[in-house]
Amino acid sequence: MLLSSCRSDRWRSKYELKQLVRTHRGMDNRSFKSIQLREDAERNQGLSVSKDLVEVGGHAIKANITTLGPLVLPVSEQVHFFTNLLFKKRNSPYIPNYKLAFEHACILATSKKVLDEIQKNLELTEEYMEASRKTLERFGNTSSSSVWYELAYLEANTRIKRGDRIWQLGFGSGFKCNSVVWKALGNVGKPERSPWI
Repeated sequence: MLLSSCRSDRWRSKYELKQLVRTHRGMDNRSFKSIQLREDAERNQGLSVSKDLVEVGGHAIKANITTLGPLVLPVSEQVHFFTNLLFKKRNSPYIPNYKLAFEHACILATSKKVLDEIQKNLELTEEYMEASRKTLERFGNTSSSSVWYELAYLEANTRIKRGDRIWQLGFGSGFKCNSVVWKALGNVGKPERSPWI
């Protein structure tokens, strides 16, 4: 069982769902058409990726983490962010320190370039990116399932301790971006079955 709202299941649960933020940009025509299933001249279906994908994807991710920030960031970081926003102390926008909100990150492993950009823009360390990079290296782009392979990587390497917060960030056609935040209810030991064992 993956999810349960039954209180009697809490004793055997590894994680508690803390936040879920879903951003859907489908009302914007450029976003909607950025990734589509289309037929070619020979009537073969394939994926059509527009040149606008990087830009619309960036806007969707920005909207998603802007909504997520006030829900997960410490008050001190929120004050710092809003102070910089109001008084424009910098030429470039202030990027909140999301490392203060999460102990682990599982970011959709679509490509090395995408992971590099997200790491750079959110100022994440290699430790935060390790599960995503290892998943991409071992399994390739497995689409939205990559965030579960990344969580399995963290579990197989016994990285998750009681109280740790795990951020799963996924995105896809439409253009959609989703953030899920889990809290570990206990130390998560090495599982018996895992794609990493």
